[in-house]
Amino acid sequence: MFNFLKRGRLIRRGLATRKTRRRRLRSELMRHLEYAPHSKALIFAIFAAGLALLVFSGQQPEPTKNFVIALLVLATAITQLWINQPKSFSRSSRILLIFGVILVQLVVTKLLLVICNSGSYRLLTPEMAGLITPYAFAALVLSVLLGRQHGLYAAFFASLWSSVLFGPIDAPLLVTSLISGFTAVSLTLQVRRRSKLIRAGIGVGLAIWLLSLTFGLIGPINLFSPVANDWGMIGFQSALAIGNGMLTATLVGGVLPMLEQLFGITTDISWLEASDLNHPLLRRMTIEAPGTYHHSLVVANLAEAAAEAVGANATLCRVCSYFHDVGKLIKPEYFTENMSFERNPHDDLAPTMSALIIIAHVKEGVDLALKYKLHQRIIDIIQEHHGTSLVYYFYQRALQQHEDARAGGKIMKLREDDIPDVREESFRYSGPKPQTKESAIVSLADMVESASRSLEKPTPQKIESLVNELIEERIMDRQLDECDLTLAELKVIAERFRFTLMMMLHSRIAYPKHRSKTAVPREEPLRPDVMAETRKPETAPPVSAA
Repeated sequence: MFNFLKRGRLIRRGLATRKTRRRRLRSELMRHLEYAPHSKALIFAIFAAGLALLVFSGQQPEPTKNFVIALLVLATAITQLWINQPKSFSRSSRILLIFGVILVQLVVTKLLLVICNSGSYRLLTPEMAGLITPYAFAALVLSVLLGRQHGLYAAFFASLWSSVLFGPIDAPLLVTSLISGFTAVSLTLQVRRRSKLIRAGIGVGLAIWLLSLTFGLIGPINLFSPVANDWGMIGFQSALAIGNGMLTATLVGGVLPMLEQLFGITTDISWLEASDLNHPLLRRMTIEAPGTYHHSLVVANLAEAAAEAVGANATLCRVCSYFHDVGKLIKPEYFTENMSFERNPHDDLAPTMSALIIIAHVKEGVDLALKYKLHQRIIDIIQEHHGTSLVYYFYQRALQQHEDARAGGKIMKLREDDIPDVREESFRYSGPKPQTKESAIVSLADMVESASRSLEKPTPQKIESLVNELIEERIMDRQLDECDLTLAELKVIAERFRFTLMMMLHSRIAYPKHRSKTAVPREEPLRPDVMAETRKPETAPPVSAA
């Protein structure tokens, strides 16, 4: 309250503005629940209660024995998740997603089994239950949302629980569920379009159909007397088996957007949709900062190629590269790629003020990203893509001016204390440093693309030397300490940068001009204004200054 009154007095005196910078709202309660041990224990207890309800409902022999087996499988599943997926195990929301999706599959399987055994529907006989069970639902959902390791995890444990929840262990059900789940995971390794989900569903349906033929769920089929077969029923059963996989994939495609929003996960499908260049911020950039827009497109190509080479999320890198410099929209004319050749606005500013404007584009970018409700990963990469690196050009310029001031001070007999020192902290970005592989790749791509513009007559040797020197400088400056990139991956990234830049900066053959036979060649003196327009001012900072 006192800060509010103090701010009001400053505004009335003209010493402050009514505008405030947008900030991300962080709920301490949600953060506490996300990592609290009792939240995880509650989720596991609810899942165990769900297993008990499924086991003890209905008429089945030895439910207590089956429940004990289900609990032992649950203990194994928890241990497996803790050992192999520690990041997912540390977050309650991930545990809720994994076990919630598996429980939904088990509930639907139980419901279908009860309906088929009730005899209420003539076409849904007990034998049909094995054809319409959604074996691959949990595997498909988790494979697309969290990756193939989680998909395989769901396929394995959902199959074990399905085989023991409904009476004696059903070997055909166990094998069909396992193979269907593994098929779903293998067909969804990189899902970038929803149509690929349908193809995965068709593959799962064919797997269920082949296994149903093998275990005798379709038929009976008499190979020696085809006329005696009921082909109508066989066709209907085959349609159920193949349609099972397609319907499961369709349902997964409809459920994915809700789960993404609920659990804060973005799939490659959503990242691809977010890469639309008609976004209002990108359209503004094409008009107000065309140089920055072109720079962002090139950074996106570099980052995507490098991410694919090291197994990072290439689509995420491309989308985040589009938006990483949106903060330059506030003062685009102060950045080299948007400057006109007539005037350099930094000539009228002190180096500290120039550095302040350059550094501020990160905070301004976060402000615009929050205003336009961009994804959290985009905001993180906007903050991290410069880390705590040094605005080297203006820092050197400030040191030079400091030395000139000291030399002039000796002539004017000024004291050393009257000449202000140059503090390196004033010329560094506020960070944080890149926290993920994708953030580090975008950071390196941004640096390499900017510096490559200053190369004169680029050759493969010059490009390779530049890329290696820049990456080594980032390592020596400890900007990559907080991300999980290895030296081997950095070597692959450097090679990919070199190859991509060499393709983009290659020279072309100088074709001779076409002259008309009737044209009379004449020489005209070159106007001074043409030279002035085509020559870049010597005082302009290098492209890598920002």
